[in-house]
Amino acid sequence: MIKKPDRKAIRAKRRQRLRNKLRGTAERPRLNVYRSLNHIYAQVIDDDKGVTLVAASSLSPELKGKLETGGNIEAAKEVGKLIAKKALDSGVKKVVFDRAGYIYHGRVKALAEAAREGGLDF
Repeated sequence: MIKKPDRKAIRAKRRQRLRNKLRGTAERPRLNVYRSLNHIYAQVIDDDKGVTLVAASSLSPELKGKLETGGNIEAAKEVGKLIAKKALDSGVKKVVFDRAGYIYHGRVKALAEAAREGGLDF
């Protein structure tokens, strides 16, 4: 019997392939996305210093009461707008988008497009 590859292992392999090419600098930090079943998280990271500059998630206090659930496209759009606002407030305009091995579709795509509409350039 042939064993099917594990979905987590496939994503981890894809993530590592992407991370070998992507690097966040002070001029263009990395916008990282993490998607769980119930929530979505975004961070703007300067890899040179190893520092998270800004972060937002569907659990952020700014979004409390606004979201019915954190695991849908509407929540991803709100998190994208929030991360763009926070990044612009901290002086970050250009970022490198790190989808962390997730397919650019659904919640990941909604977050990216909302961040673009919010003023981030990537």
